[in-house]
Amino acid sequence: MNLNQTDTDFMQQALELARIAADAGEVPVGAIVVKDGVIIGRGSNAPISTSDPTAHAEIRAMRDAATHLGNYRLVDCTLYVTLEPCAMCTGAIQHARIARLIYGASDPKTGACGSVVNLMAEPKLNHHTDITKGVLAQECGAMLSAFFAARRKKSTASRP
Repeated sequence: MNLNQTDTDFMQQALELARIAADAGEVPVGAIVVKDGVIIGRGSNAPISTSDPTAHAEIRAMRDAATHLGNYRLVDCTLYVTLEPCAMCTGAIQHARIARLIYGASDPKTGACGSVVNLMAEPKLNHHTDITKGVLAQECGAMLSAFFAARRKKSTASRP
C-alpha cells in the first residue's frame, strides 16, 4: 500500500490518543480531525469513564472540531481513527459531511465501513465519505489485541 506520509503521521497522533484511552482503562481507540493540514479536533474513547455510550473517539474528535469551527458541518475535513467506525460513528461522520475517513484496524464485529456493513456505500444516503483503510493497521490492531489480552488475563486471574 502506498501511504501518504501525512496520513501516516496523523495516524501516529491518533495512536497516541488511543494509548491515553488504554491508560484510562478504556478500549484503546483514538481519533483526530484535520482541516487544511491542521488538527482541529481530538478524541479518545471514554464511554466507561463518562458513563456515555456515545463517547467514542470519533464522536469526541468531531465534537471538538465542530466547537473549533463553530459549525456542526465538518466539510473538507479528514477524520483519522485507529479502528474502523461502528454504525453510530459512521452515521455521525455522514451527518458532519466529513470528506475523508482514514482508519487503521478493521473491526470484524462492529465495523460499519465494510467489515460488517458498509454504510458509506449506501446509494440512498446523500453523503459519501472517501475511505482509506489499513493505515498503520498492524500497530492499531496490536494495541487493541494487547488491551483485550491483558483484560482477559486479569479476568482469569481474579477467578477462584
